[in-house]
Amino acid sequence: MSDQIMKELEELKGGSCHTSDRSETPQFRQKPNWLRVKLPTGENYKHVRGLVDTHKLHTICESGNCPNMGECWGEGTATFMILGNVCTRSCGFCAVATGRPEAVDWDEPQRVAEAIYLMKVKHAVITSVDRDELKDGGSIIWYNTIKAVKTLNPDTTLETLIPDFKGKQEDIQRVIDAAPEVVSHNIETVERLTRQVRIQAKYWRSMETLKILKNGGMRTKSGIMLGLGEEKEEVVQTMKDLRNSGVDVITLGQYLQPTRKHLPVIRFVHPDEFAELREIGYTLGFDYVESGPLVRSSYHSDKHVIPGYGRKVWEKEKELA
Repeated sequence: MSDQIMKELEELKGGSCHTSDRSETPQFRQKPNWLRVKLPTGENYKHVRGLVDTHKLHTICESGNCPNMGECWGEGTATFMILGNVCTRSCGFCAVATGRPEAVDWDEPQRVAEAIYLMKVKHAVITSVDRDELKDGGSIIWYNTIKAVKTLNPDTTLETLIPDFKGKQEDIQRVIDAAPEVVSHNIETVERLTRQVRIQAKYWRSMETLKILKNGGMRTKSGIMLGLGEEKEEVVQTMKDLRNSGVDVITLGQYLQPTRKHLPVIRFVHPDEFAELREIGYTLGFDYVESGPLVRSSYHSDKHVIPGYGRKVWEKEKELA
């Protein structure tokens, strides 16, 4: 038997793997039962699918391989991604393509607004790739998109999941001026792993971005992925740092490796651990804590808009326990 065939058989069995770079990442770990999801089906899913295709929209649901796409699209909601689908950064966890983006599409804000109108959703989420090559970081398109959505859909609440804009206050202020109901910026991981997970980002720059948003009067939100090699104490410290930065809403979910070229899953975090982190989050003073294996930043985000909602549910649970 040839060496090549032996190598392929070893890979199929999930054999040994060593990594010197991201092109040789380990085999996927077998997912536990609690990470199984249903395939996308239903008329609402087909309706959203058609609108996304017709209006040539980019969604992070697709680009990010979100496990909740079937559930969310089935309910008639989606997270739109503006400024194209090619990112200037190369984060080790992210499935979005990295490279040189196309020119800014100045008609995109109106297309997104029209799609949200046609979908008749009460709550929408918008995110974007990083556009570090642009002088304004894409913040003008962000402002125009928020305003277009609000103008055409005055009764729709809006969450915006923004990049750090390299910490430039002028660009962050444009988002504040557009006044979405929630502004989210994900810290993604603990401080120790930031350089490995978010190669061009900086932990404390993200914290400062969140502080600027909070000081500007925004309801703020951030998210952490688990399973990348972090320790529990580091996760709790990151949660404390987020609270000290004024963050209102936090999401905690399991990292899932998009492809073999991305960072491997070090471990699958048990649902009981997520439940414990939820308790810790509310104890630290967060207004809403969304914590579970399949949680993603925009999961149940329509409830994240409502001040006091999450905490009241948690307090009621404590009374009934």
